[in-house]
Amino acid sequence: MQFEDGIFIKDYIRMMAYMIVLCFTLAISLSFWVLSITASTYYGTLQPVSPWRWLFSVLVPLFITFRAFKPLLVGFVLTMANMSFFASLFTFFVTSTKLTKWKGDIKKQIDPDYKEGGQRNWLQVFCNGGVPTELALLYMIEAGPGEIPVDFGKQYSASWMCLSLLGALACSTGDTWASEVGPVLSKSTPRLITTWRDVPAGTNGGVTPVGLVASVLGGGTVGVAYFIMQLLLVKDLHLAVPQWPVILYAVIAGLFGSLLDSFLGATMQYSGYDESIGKVVSYESPSVKRICGKPILDNNGVNLFSSVLIALFLPGFAWIFWPRL
Repeated sequence: MQFEDGIFIKDYIRMMAYMIVLCFTLAISLSFWVLSITASTYYGTLQPVSPWRWLFSVLVPLFITFRAFKPLLVGFVLTMANMSFFASLFTFFVTSTKLTKWKGDIKKQIDPDYKEGGQRNWLQVFCNGGVPTELALLYMIEAGPGEIPVDFGKQYSASWMCLSLLGALACSTGDTWASEVGPVLSKSTPRLITTWRDVPAGTNGGVTPVGLVASVLGGGTVGVAYFIMQLLLVKDLHLAVPQWPVILYAVIAGLFGSLLDSFLGATMQYSGYDESIGKVVSYESPSVKRICGKPILDNNGVNLFSSVLIALFLPGFAWIFWPRL
């Protein structure tokens, strides 16, 4: 009886948490809508949020996060700001979730911290979605909600934010694809990115050709999703500069993000081989032989730093080479 009461209490708490998050999201959504209408009344250059965009920005994240309400706020903000942002986020969320669950029996043999189902806690959601959420808010302040072409000549600041957000999501996707696909499909021994010596599978900073290809494909998939939404929703796109470079940009962000994540992992995450269980671990003990790194950051911190650095610096290189009319 006590066991059943415990399950009931947990279910009740989970239900109440869903209700609180839903009410909080609706309140923020309505506030954005009222503010946009008020601002458009006094400033003719600002376009109010349409009722359909408001409804979509609430319902879609709710549908996506029915069993994982923590990414709800991230999904709401990105959907409200720009549907291309939503497409990139949706691609990252769906593919990462599927790949994390994929071949779980093999991953259990490599990673002692692997969780069945690949559930993401609030800290993981923040580290992967915090930077895009902040950029989406800045984008709405700068350009208002809506889709625009990436054009540094006409929309410099907004274009920078678009590429920063896309780069952060492509970075996270590329790193996730590399981490989830590389150890399973790779036939070669991973090499440490800092010294290029062989290391056991699961070592932070270990890279394989399969993993690098996966990071390219992951970033490119996010870029394709962004590009398709641009084609569908941006008005007068034929008058703007070509938008296909967003795919190449996302590919580069996925690859560089994965390499940067590996470098930080090799230097700022501790990796050791625990002979008692025969696996690579992230803690120090008498039975653990050090492989590389120092216990400065955990995996979440490395992901956050990687996405921040990609979001800050990669748009600057894109600006140099981006097409101009």
